[in-house]
Amino acid sequence: MGSLAAFAVFLVTVVVLAQDRRSGAGSQRGDGLSPARVDRDTPVAQGVPLTAAVDLRTWSTELAGRTMIPARALQAYAAAELAQRAAGPGCRLSWTTLAGIGRVESDHGRFGGAALDADGVVRPRIIGVPLDGSDGVAEIRDTDGGRLDGDSVYDRAVGPMQFLPATWARYGADGNGDGIADPHQIDDAARAAAAYLCAEGRDIASGEGWWDGVLTYNRSVNYARLVWAAADRYAAATTTP
Repeated sequence: MGSLAAFAVFLVTVVVLAQDRRSGAGSQRGDGLSPARVDRDTPVAQGVPLTAAVDLRTWSTELAGRTMIPARALQAYAAAELAQRAAGPGCRLSWTTLAGIGRVESDHGRFGGAALDADGVVRPRIIGVPLDGSDGVAEIRDTDGGRLDGDSVYDRAVGPMQFLPATWARYGADGNGDGIADPHQIDDAARAAAAYLCAEGRDIASGEGWWDGVLTYNRSVNYARLVWAAADRYAAATTTP
């Protein structure tokens, strides 16, 4: 997008992947996921759009076993799809893309032994390394007084969708309707990610729109191919008997 926010979100995943390299977790995280061998602008399966009548708790519980995604995370991704389609139907965003990003960014809130509680809050919090200019990451001085990331010197990526404080200040959302926009809460984070992906009038159901959106989240083709592989896997799971 050519904005500070776009640059900030790009850095978010660089931080997380740097954590993976040091911890040895890598991009696999035990599920065999690897980057799809597809060209840029190749469309990814979107899955059947959800309807407003869907019971999200029942739907997420039934699908959790087939996708290996926690039901609480699935519920958040689905709610974000419904909210974004109501706000901007032309984007045609599917929960499967949000789940693909959630898988790569934090393993759906499970990175480093964390987990989502019943309220959708990640415990313990997932906090990225400081963006202090070391280890190949850019230097970004603190923008929020350490309110979100606990660091009053440098900014860090936070939460299940790994937002930086400066990016959250622009796209932060209250996805669960409690009056608070919290990047550590999966409903809020998924809703913010949906708005970010759909910015600039993108049509995520098209190949070009999908790649533009995901590459805005992180300007790495290899990253986009990894998200593509995850989203495609989740879309296929919805058609599995």
